[in-house]
Amino acid sequence: MQGFGTTIFAEMSALATRTGAVNLGQGFPDTDGPQVMLEAAVDAIRSGRNQYPPGPGVPELLAAVAGHQRRFYGIPVDPSSEVLVTAGATEAIAATVLALCEPGDEVVTFEPYYDSYAATIALAGAQRRTSVLRFPDFAVDEASLRAAFSPRTRLVLLNTPHNPTGKVFTRAELELIAALAREHDAWVVTDEVYEHLVFDGLEHVPMATLPGMAERTLTISSAGKTFSATGWKVGWLTGPAEAVTAVRTVKQFLTYVASGPFQPAVATALDLPDEVYAGLSTSLQAKRGLLCEGLEGAGLTVARPSGTYFVVADAAPLGVTDAVDFCRRMPELCGVVGVPVSVFHDDVDAARTLVRFAFCKRDDVLHEAVRRLSGLTIHA
Repeated sequence: MQGFGTTIFAEMSALATRTGAVNLGQGFPDTDGPQVMLEAAVDAIRSGRNQYPPGPGVPELLAAVAGHQRRFYGIPVDPSSEVLVTAGATEAIAATVLALCEPGDEVVTFEPYYDSYAATIALAGAQRRTSVLRFPDFAVDEASLRAAFSPRTRLVLLNTPHNPTGKVFTRAELELIAALAREHDAWVVTDEVYEHLVFDGLEHVPMATLPGMAERTLTISSAGKTFSATGWKVGWLTGPAEAVTAVRTVKQFLTYVASGPFQPAVATALDLPDEVYAGLSTSLQAKRGLLCEGLEGAGLTVARPSGTYFVVADAAPLGVTDAVDFCRRMPELCGVVGVPVSVFHDDVDAARTLVRFAFCKRDDVLHEAVRRLSGLTIHA
């Protein structure tokens, strides 16, 4: 793990705490999720559900995850053999890569990528092969993607909606990825934690719904982003029974089990009516507009996201040449913290002046951030 130090999220959050800056760096909401979910967790604790849950997950959450996949996407899932509950999506990703990859295998992913991807691939002894999504539209480059595949490709690690860019992969892009995965007999592992945070009437298309892909796709999601409960660390994956068994074999030696009383609470949340899901997206879309307009007013060039709760902006128009240095100076320059996108890249030059900001904050926090950004000036 040489080369993998303290994450940029920890560094920037500590900087925000130390300076009193508005923290738009780390992606966590500052409000709680549905009250009925919170009360269900309290009830579970009071009723004694505080010991180890079953290894695959509590029965009601396994059933709720299967019901969610059927309800929103028409994907049939057997809760007894095709669902696994994990300690957040991060563990699901790690356990899956460790289960499916041997040293020397190759993993295709897009950059910028969530930072745990690179670390997990390294832990498995596999090699990462990337295709760059470039600002401002972050479209898939077919030639670059094809070049990332080889006879050693074992799996594709795909995140849609995509952190940090806010991109929602189109059906055509997903069909290209699917065709290449089938051609190279590769698994596709999809990180879909932002599945319900999609804007402007766009559609999230799960890879498992595409022809010929259900049998070679493992789908990962979690409660953290959808229900504003990132600290609960309740994630899950679904897919073919034999692959889920392989991941569970690894997972039992990582955390064994986790989040006992939170699991039945998340089951309650997954069964909430459609308007709850729609309301979250609508609220975040308004917050997106507020922050994007503030960043543009401060002189940055903004790529308005189609999903997630992140926006990427280019600070080059301000004269910035290094976003890492710029982000470390932002608290003194304007009292706001963001994250340099280059830390999510192998090709650092593709994102040298790009900054990611999170808008999953209360409106008053975003208004204060915008007020501070309006006074942003760069000193030579």
